[in-house]
Amino acid sequence: MELSDLKVFRTVVEAGGVLRAADRLHRVPSNVTTRIRKLEEDLGVRLFIREGRRLKISPDGRVLLAYAERLLTLADETREALHDSQPRGTLRLGSIESAAATRLPRPLSLFIERYPQVAVELHTAWPADLVSQVLGGQLDAAVVLEPVDDDRLDTAPAFEEELVIVAAARHPPIASPGDVAKRSLLAFHPGCPFRLRLEEWFAEGAMPAERLVELTSYHAILGCAVAGMGIALVPRAIVDSYAERARLSIHPLSRKYRSTRTLLIWRKESASAKVRALAAVLAEVASKPPSGRRR
Repeated sequence: MELSDLKVFRTVVEAGGVLRAADRLHRVPSNVTTRIRKLEEDLGVRLFIREGRRLKISPDGRVLLAYAERLLTLADETREALHDSQPRGTLRLGSIESAAATRLPRPLSLFIERYPQVAVELHTAWPADLVSQVLGGQLDAAVVLEPVDDDRLDTAPAFEEELVIVAAARHPPIASPGDVAKRSLLAFHPGCPFRLRLEEWFAEGAMPAERLVELTSYHAILGCAVAGMGIALVPRAIVDSYAERARLSIHPLSRKYRSTRTLLIWRKESASAKVRALAAVLAEVASKPPSGRRR
């Protein structure tokens, strides 16, 4: 059963016969008759009762007509939604944890206020998982750390993060890996971009880490740093929002390691009005940081 057949069927009912329906549809009458017969064969019912040259809709035809009206209306609404320039519906957004906790609240608040017809669903995950979910269609877009090298994705800048090394408040100044006491690292799983950058920093200084403690949240990482269990590489925004910040020491990195960009990603040729609107809001917020925030 095709939508085009349902449209022909509805037109025959509305026009009161094949000839008038053919005129409205700009088809020859034989084509209209063939489409009706095909629909009857597909459904296994008679849609019209033929009385000479006249067609009278059958009881089964009336049942189909009600469903045909709903299906054709839904198809029209679907076309309008896909080509609608106004954001609406549900935005399934993924994000890395650090961005969800510190960077996204402000732009999402503005987005929700500006586009009340959009319901935002926020899901946090590791960057690789977010990329897979965007490619698989489970997410409309996601906020991840660069680099993103998949040709199937489009990207737009979201935030720029300043990265710092954190340690216990009593830790001496850290300018190089050799200054790190015990050389114990606090980090996420092996695929975490911050962990990779910290390991690269140690490798460049020819000072391999002696111990690595894997944790699953920033609060756990910062708590262990407060306790003197090791050092960590984290976004400054995470440190600034931490309740026990005074019990940490913050150590700046060289230009090569101290900044990274967070990107909004979506599948190419699938940028809905919702995603485009979010990208615009992120760009707007990035251009107007709150007073007092470090750039």
